[in-house]
Amino acid sequence: MKIIGVYKNGNYIVTMLEDGTKIRKTIDDNSTEFTADFPENIDIKITNYCNKNCQQCHEDSNIYGKHANINLDFINTLKPYTEVALGGGLVTSHPQLKELLVKLRKNKIFPNITVHQDEFVDNLRFIESLINERLIFGLGISLSNKNNDIAIEEGLKYKNTVFHIINGIVDELTLNKLSNRNVKILILGFKQFRKGIQYYGRYSEKIKYNQSMLYNSLESRIKDFKVVSFDNLAIEQLNVRRLMNEEEWQRFYMGDDGNHTMYIDLVEEKFAMNSTSNIRYNLKNNIEDMFNKVRWEATYEKTNV
Repeated sequence: MKIIGVYKNGNYIVTMLEDGTKIRKTIDDNSTEFTADFPENIDIKITNYCNKNCQQCHEDSNIYGKHANINLDFINTLKPYTEVALGGGLVTSHPQLKELLVKLRKNKIFPNITVHQDEFVDNLRFIESLINERLIFGLGISLSNKNNDIAIEEGLKYKNTVFHIINGIVDELTLNKLSNRNVKILILGFKQFRKGIQYYGRYSEKIKYNQSMLYNSLESRIKDFKVVSFDNLAIEQLNVRRLMNEEEWQRFYMGDDGNHTMYIDLVEEKFAMNSTSNIRYNLKNNIEDMFNKVRWEATYEKTNV
């Protein structure tokens, strides 16, 4: 597999492969800890506009939502080979999306975009042009259970598509549509945050049923996909560690939130450890200054559990 980037971050070296695989190796072979100087991955919200009215949206995006200012100083301090996941809201609705992608790629940043399944179908040609111009490194398609056939079939055309499914929202039928098709999926935890709180209150039995289905079938289901990855909330909700021995866990677990990752809300010009953090800070001019704050918070939480 082709190597697309190699860089040093703190006490380790990161090798990035074309298929999205990331390999970490500490500089000191005796070290078992990966200590980053800057974030490897950043989730960046660039718009709060959305017309899809998803009832479980933890971002509270709506038709009155604003687009973010993309001309902020910290963007120029992002380190080469950093992966950023741009989302919203409807990320393709931002009038300066392409301008931002061009700027990031010139700085050797690897941007991904995450789009709602209907947003993807409505903007097929535009998204295809971003892929062909190598302006995006990966394409995340968030699936709901209804009317997802076209999004799945079109998404399968691109090698770096990852289908995003939410634990508790995804049903067995959608899993069956994706199974045994050489696809990559990302399982996200259900976020009881903002609209997610009210949604859980109304549909808790259905959510619990779907969560139980996925929990009980996870070990066999993993074999149906080319790659299965999880966010940390899904790892907790599904107790993914039960499926691995200690060696496998140490090899595949990418670390707690805030150790190598962070979240930035460009619309509100705030940053945090992750998208559901209640503790948020005003943006600073330098990414390392922001990451140091997030990493301190992550360390504080871990030592005070």
